Amino acid sequence: MIRHLLLSLVVLSAAPFAAAEPVAIYGKSVWTGTNQGMIPDGVVVINDGRIVSVGPASSAAPAGAKEVRAEWVTPGLISAFSTTGLSEVSGVDDTNDAGASGSRFSAALDAADGFNPDATPIAISRLEGFTRLAVAPQARATLFGGQGFLADTTGLTGSIFRERAFAFIVLGETGASLTGGSRPAAWATLRGAFDDVRFFAARYMSHNDGNVLTRMDAQALMPAVKGDQLIVFQARRASDLNAIMDLKEQTPSLRIAILGADEGWRVAERLAELDVPVMVDAFSNLPASFSQLAATAENAKRLSEAGVTVAIVHFDNDGHQARLAAQVAGNAVANGMSFDAAMHALTTAPAEIYGMTGLGVLAPGARADVVAWDGDPLEVTSAPLAVFIDGEDQPMVSRQTKLRDRYRTLDESQLPLAYKH
Repeated sequence: MIRHLLLSLVVLSAAPFAAAEPVAIYGKSVWTGTNQGMIPDGVVVINDGRIVSVGPASSAAPAGAKEVRAEWVTPGLISAFSTTGLSEVSGVDDTNDAGASGSRFSAALDAADGFNPDATPIAISRLEGFTRLAVAPQARATLFGGQGFLADTTGLTGSIFRERAFAFIVLGETGASLTGGSRPAAWATLRGAFDDVRFFAARYMSHNDGNVLTRMDAQALMPAVKGDQLIVFQARRASDLNAIMDLKEQTPSLRIAILGADEGWRVAERLAELDVPVMVDAFSNLPASFSQLAATAENAKRLSEAGVTVAIVHFDNDGHQARLAAQVAGNAVANGMSFDAAMHALTTAPAEIYGMTGLGVLAPGARADVVAWDGDPLEVTSAPLAVFIDGEDQPMVSRQTKLRDRYRTLDESQLPLAYKH
C-alpha cells in the first residue's frame, strides 16, 4: 500500500503543470510608479503572478498572450486604512465587528478574526481598482484599537496575507475622550501601557493585569513597543502630531505612521525630517472639530511638497466607501497636488508604509496587481475595464451589478397580475 502511494506521488510530481497564460495589457498611458514614470502607448506583460516586462507597446509580447487594451494602465490601488470587510451593515451590531466597546481587551483584539471576505464592499472596492486593503479595528473603549491586517480584494478565503501587520492607537480628541476626558490622561495611559510591556516579566509574574493592560494586551502590544511592528497613531492637531514626534525622538526604534494629520501641513518639515509617513483624507478641509481648525484642502499638496510620504484615504464611512480615496486624490490634484504625487499616494506610498514588497508599482518582478482603465483613474467618470490580482483576472461583478442586470431586463410577462400595467 505504502509502495503504491509513493509511486503515485512520483508520477504526480513528474507530471507537467499547465503553464499560466501570459497577458499583455496595453494602455495609451501606463503609469508605472517607478523611475520609468509615465509610458505613452505602453504595455505590461504578466505571467505566473508576476510582471514580466513594462515598456513601449512596440515591445514583443509572448506568443499566444491574451491581450487587454485600455486608455490607462496602473498598479492596483491600495486602501491605506479602512474597516472594509469588518461590517456588512454598520448600524446593525450583529453585522459589525469593527469595534468592541464592551470588551475588557484592547490591544489584543485582532481584526482578522472578524474579517468577512464575502462582505459586499470587498467586490465594490475591487471594481473601483483597489486590489489591496489595510484594515483596522475601531478604538471604542480605550486608546488601543487592536491589531490591523493586510488583505487582497479577491473575496476568497485566505485573502488575508498578513495578520497583525500593525497596531492601531488613537490619540488627540478621541483618545482624550476614551481615557477620562483630557490629553494628559491619554498620554499617561499610553506611557503606562508602554511600561507594562517593557516590565512585562516583573509586572505580570503574579498578576493578570498591569497598570493599564491585561496580560494578553501587553503581549499583543510587545512587538510594536519593541519596534518590530508598525504603530498607526490617529491624531489631527499640530500639537498632537508634535507630541507623537517627540515620542519618536525619545524612542527612535519605534516604527510609526500617523492617520488623520489634518493640520499636518503646519509640521510638515519635521514629519519629513523624522521620516514619519501620514495617511490623510485630502479633502478634509473644514474645521469640524477643535483638532481641525487649520484644516485645508491643500494639506496633501503641502505635505507632499515638503517631502513627507503621503497616502490618501477616505474617512467617511470607510467600511463601505474606502474606494472613494481615488476621488479624494482627484480633489487633491484639483487643489495643487501633482498627479504623480496623488497616484503615489494611492499605490507606492501605502505599499511603503506597510512594507508590501512588490506591490504598488509596475516593474519587472513585481506582483501582478494591475488595473486597466477606460480613462484617467483620478477622474470620477472613469472605471476599470479589467483588474488583475497576483496575475489572476478578477470577476468584474458585485451584488449591485448582479441586481442591476437582473432587473434591467426583467421579463414583465412573468410578473404577477397585480404588477401588470
